[in-house]
Amino acid sequence: MIIDLPSSNTSAVNRKLVELRESGGVFALGRVLTLVVVTDDGPDLERAIDAGNAASREHPCRVIVLARGQRRASPRLDAQIRVGGDAGASEVIVLRGYGALAAEDAGAGMVMPLLLPDAPVVAWWPGEAPAKPSEDAVGRLAQRRITDALASKSPNKAFEQRRRDYADGDTDLTWTRLTHWRAQLAAALDVPPFEEVTSVVVAGETVSPSTELAAGWLAAALGVKVKRSPSDIENGLSLVRLVRASGNVELARPDGKTARLTQPGQPERLIALARRAVSDCLAEELRRLDPDEVYREALAGVSLVTRGRTPVKV
Repeated sequence: MIIDLPSSNTSAVNRKLVELRESGGVFALGRVLTLVVVTDDGPDLERAIDAGNAASREHPCRVIVLARGQRRASPRLDAQIRVGGDAGASEVIVLRGYGALAAEDAGAGMVMPLLLPDAPVVAWWPGEAPAKPSEDAVGRLAQRRITDALASKSPNKAFEQRRRDYADGDTDLTWTRLTHWRAQLAAALDVPPFEEVTSVVVAGETVSPSTELAAGWLAAALGVKVKRSPSDIENGLSLVRLVRASGNVELARPDGKTARLTQPGQPERLIALARRAVSDCLAEELRRLDPDEVYREALAGVSLVTRGRTPVKV
């Protein structure tokens, strides 16, 4: 069910939520957090709402979507409430602000009366994010701030901003996309022979923040020389090669879907390693609300990585 409240205000939205709860039962109880989605009103809006709905099925939450409209229009707030089959495990509140109400400070003011009492707040920017999320008006309301450098117009520039302006509570979906890679590599080193890694090669397409983070994570975790090189294919992170005396451990993904794991004394294995959907990454990030120290170390480790110019064959 979708209820439109044109030319409205947050008080009217709250009253409508109470009315829906009294008439429709306890559809909105048992929520664990408030997810605030900050985006522009446009073609990507529904994709962001769908991802929030999917994540809310694992983490029941109130989803508040700040859809910033035309800044040159007259000040106006068009609200929308979605419940039942049009929402996830709770309710979705869409706030379309125009004119002065499309500004960041105004958006934070509209969100505050709608936050769940005594529940954590998570802010998510599915597209362009502020340079310093922790200092943004909405970001200051949140314990956890989720960005996605890959969704920016300039992913490499956005990634450098994440590195430069990191604050506890920040995270990025380019890091979450590496979870399965990190698990496979850690498991590969947890079987004999238990030798030290002497160097690492990480290869991926030129514009790939996840490849940068993988290299930074390995440099920080292993304390060895890590070379970040381009690959001969364009599929994000394509290859990680851990060099050891008895032979290399290599995880390669030539087609963006299936990876090949080779290591000494073991048969070659094929592993399902498709690029993860945004909704899966968002759901994973909502599982923790404390600072991600490993992500912080991976960002710092990027400065230790050397650059290779010759493409690596995957």
